[in-house]
Amino acid sequence: MVREILIWPDPILKQKAKPVVKVDDKVRALIKDMFETMYAAEGVGLAAPQVGILQRIIVLDTRPQQPDSKPLAMINPEFVALEGETTYTEGCLSIPGEAEDVDRAAVATVRYLDEDGQEQTLRCDGLLAIAVQHETDHLDGTVFVDHVSTLKREFIRKRMKKLKASKEQGAPASA
Repeated sequence: MVREILIWPDPILKQKAKPVVKVDDKVRALIKDMFETMYAAEGVGLAAPQVGILQRIIVLDTRPQQPDSKPLAMINPEFVALEGETTYTEGCLSIPGEAEDVDRAAVATVRYLDEDGQEQTLRCDGLLAIAVQHETDHLDGTVFVDHVSTLKREFIRKRMKKLKASKEQGAPASA
């Protein structure tokens, strides 16, 4: 089921997600919905808070730019190591039509539970490293515009409020 993606500055996006206590069919059903939602929106990552669920779950699929990668669901992800530095122009499904340069670690090693509740550790680089950091930020109530200047963030906030208002009125959005 494709779920609605919250648009920033929705207050849920500023909240910290809670750890998943038990990986069960309900969690797996949410993960399936999150993948469907992410693909429908043509994204490479999605965090549960973006669909209004305050649980520490992210889904990622960077195959469009990293053909050797595979779709991943990460439950309770934690960084084991962050190495190097890179700057990447990031967008976000909760901040449609916007993109800004964000400084991130070039390589991210993350420990997480998979859909079977098994602990995994994965070393990520390239877009996958960026995406896992971006989506994990969502779990802590941070969006990519929190990494840019206050002025840029305020311009984007105004555009998102206008977009949200036009969606609520059922009118087409104009920037």
